[in-house]
Amino acid sequence: MRLYAISDLHISYKHNREALDELAPHPEDSLIICGDVGERLEHLQEAFEIATDRFKQVFWVPGNHELYTLPGITTEDDLDKELRGESKYQECVRVANEFGVITPEDEFVKWESEGNGGPCIICPIFTLYDYSFRPPDVPRDKAVDWAMEENVYATDEALLHPDPYATRDAWCEQLVSKTEERLEAAAARGFPLVIINHWPLREDLVTIPSIPRFSIWCGTKKTQHWHTRFNAKVVVTGHLHVRRTDWIDGVRFEEVSLGYPRQWQAAKDRGLNINDLLREILPGMDDPGDGCTIWRRSGVPSKPSLT
Repeated sequence: MRLYAISDLHISYKHNREALDELAPHPEDSLIICGDVGERLEHLQEAFEIATDRFKQVFWVPGNHELYTLPGITTEDDLDKELRGESKYQECVRVANEFGVITPEDEFVKWESEGNGGPCIICPIFTLYDYSFRPPDVPRDKAVDWAMEENVYATDEALLHPDPYATRDAWCEQLVSKTEERLEAAAARGFPLVIINHWPLREDLVTIPSIPRFSIWCGTKKTQHWHTRFNAKVVVTGHLHVRRTDWIDGVRFEEVSLGYPRQWQAAKDRGLNINDLLREILPGMDDPGDGCTIWRRSGVPSKPSLT
């Protein structure tokens, strides 16, 4: 009984959708899908149908792409029906529940298997971001301008609406407050937590060499110390499309993105497929104790650099 994870499937891309069909059966194992399955509710339906058929239990957290409101969706037959903000999220949760997929709105699940990383509590969460991953001399109202100085501008600005909240920052603040209460209650049960979130919990784990100023859309500083505050065993995230493993304060951090087709082409060139890119979360690997990041760009662990 093992727990695996992957994120950023982006199955609106034909190559990624075909890769998902290759997912091998794991009848005794569980799978975390750590956000960014796609932009449409039908993308979630397709992914959940496959994942729940191949795995015993499936966990999902939303990414920014699930929250998008795409233009031109107006007919009654469209599942999305121009849903915005929290309404779009709640519809995603509804679809997940139809397939028995566990979401941030469900009760946290205790992982009982002592020989396979347990006991611990699996905690899917949803926090969004508040533009605070920026230099101290850049004020909040200039954060997007700062990113645009380097021609960086997230699609979120056009497609991710915060309704009914006035801003994404305000939505993030509400989500963080709600999540803190739930994690405090979970940690009080006396077991270590596996925290699952699409966005990184720590700014120092945001390394995107090609677009470093994209950091403002990557999380909130309010979660910086959650791994120690809530006794985390593992923190699982996606979003960055930079696969890596880190240990901080004795806690393992796993970035488990698949990414756009070109971003995992190096792995495919090595003869690997989606099954090789599933990350084992529980029991998972031990801390080598050298403080080094394990980079996984080509699907094969390496320590020296991204290249």
